[in-house]
Amino acid sequence: MDALAIKRRFGVIGVSPALDRAVTVASQVAPTDLSVLVLGESGVGKEIMPRVVHQFSKRKHGSFIAVNCGAIPEGTIDSELFGHEKGSFTGATESRKGYFEEADGGTIFLDEVAELPMTTQVRLLRVLETGEYIRVGSSRVQKTDVRVVAATNVDFDVAISRGQFREDLYYRLSQVPIEVPSLRDRPQDIHLLFRKFTTDFSEKYQMPPLSMRPEAVEVLENYPWPGNIRQLKNTTEQMSILEQNRSIDADTLLGYLPESHRSRLPVRKAVTDEASSLNEREILYKVLFDMRKDMQDLKKLVFEMMKDSQVSERHTDLINRLFHPAENAPKQLPVGLIEQEESADQIKAPEWQASPWKTALQEHSNESENHSDSNLPAQDVEEVEEVLSLQDSEKELIRKALTKHRNRRKYAALELGISERTLYRKIKEYGLK
Repeated sequence: MDALAIKRRFGVIGVSPALDRAVTVASQVAPTDLSVLVLGESGVGKEIMPRVVHQFSKRKHGSFIAVNCGAIPEGTIDSELFGHEKGSFTGATESRKGYFEEADGGTIFLDEVAELPMTTQVRLLRVLETGEYIRVGSSRVQKTDVRVVAATNVDFDVAISRGQFREDLYYRLSQVPIEVPSLRDRPQDIHLLFRKFTTDFSEKYQMPPLSMRPEAVEVLENYPWPGNIRQLKNTTEQMSILEQNRSIDADTLLGYLPESHRSRLPVRKAVTDEASSLNEREILYKVLFDMRKDMQDLKKLVFEMMKDSQVSERHTDLINRLFHPAENAPKQLPVGLIEQEESADQIKAPEWQASPWKTALQEHSNESENHSDSNLPAQDVEEVEEVLSLQDSEKELIRKALTKHRNRRKYAALELGISERTLYRKIKEYGLK
């Protein structure tokens, strides 16, 4: 059976190649008795793979028992897994079978297997190697024929190095590892899952399903979803119940997403004309680095021209542009802020085409070749270090953003590309109201 048919049978949503690979491996290993270890982050749907393994194995008519190892107290985990005899401990009023005895001839799924205590890991290793176990409080060895499928979201390399998990048990459990991809690694599946969840909730709560506008879909697919499918399902259920407008836009969706994980979201900004379609933060970088790179050479050139007494009309214009740069500043203000603690030297300047100053410099260099008869002695040229302050620009940017959004700081911070906390600090620092 191919991956598409398996996904339909078990209700798996997605077209990601990594997801198809995991489903295919689970079906291929199912007819064997090899132990399977399902790996993946919390909330990715690891519980589907053990059921695929069980249903396509020769044990499909036997029992399938799922055990959450992290939910059982350490003092009773051995009794739950392997059973106990009457009177073996306080409260043991009668003998009891364990999960391995109940699942004889079937499959047992050990979820969060890395949470097992070390003593239980020793017992589990013996079951996997020999099929033998001993009830708590008994001395009689019992046999069981169980297929073990385990799952965890723990990094085993770290757990083994810290002495929290036995290395020999890890190799015994992971005869066939299956990696279930996280939701951020399969962005093409996020909107499909959202549509499935909103359809389910519309039937459950008797209300119209939600729909996503294009900008909301972009946010949906770029958000990292640290809680994976579980978080996406919970978010969809919240919106299904709370939102009166069934067409969800980007701002509405952002209201349901924690701000701490928005680093991958696209920067949203208003576009008024073709010039503003450029990244306005890059415009600021262009101005800063072109000026920083060209200023010294340009000032040397101006001082030489003044000493040569060959100040033509073109040269006069060039001097005015040098000593009155504000008149030539870009009229489009950038929408990002550069934090004061981040120096311009730490930012890598993008490559740009020649600026107008560079063009003027090249024109003068070409003209200077025609005046090679002036042989004045070389003199030291005073280097004037420019001082580029961004405080006034930042203050103006913040003021414009607050005015545009009617002092709603949340939306102003989103447009400026900074956190609300940083915006509050800047408002207080510059005395804005």
